[in-house]
Amino acid sequence: MGETPEWFIYFIGFWTVVLVLFMSVGGFFMFRKFLKVLPQRDGKSKLDWQNYWVERSRDLWTEESKEMLQTLVSPVPGPFRDIASHSIAAKIGQLAVESGASEVTKDHCIEGYIRATPARDHRSLISFLEKKQIDYSAYRHLLK
Repeated sequence: MGETPEWFIYFIGFWTVVLVLFMSVGGFFMFRKFLKVLPQRDGKSKLDWQNYWVERSRDLWTEESKEMLQTLVSPVPGPFRDIASHSIAAKIGQLAVESGASEVTKDHCIEGYIRATPARDHRSLISFLEKKQIDYSAYRHLLK
């Protein structure tokens, strides 16, 4: 039996590193999803609450507010857009229901969008709102 060529050892090493990196990234996102499913102190998970607010506010949504939601989630990459849309819609629905509104308004959409967006993304959120010429001045205090 001959000795293994040096290039083959490097080839195996390279693919080992690539596979470990891919599995680490995938595991990170699976773990984040797992944390959302864990029950909180009230017995419901974060996803349960999102589903609750979406269902509770379903009849309050107008075509205009649905279009506004689609506009607001348009910068989110395609594969993640449905998840982002659901979590933002839940926050908007919660605001509308808790305020006793008869329908979801543009103001509910803007405030819910800002509240549902993580603080690390506020800089891009501001530039997007300014690019689309959406007035968010009433909610500037929510931005960090």
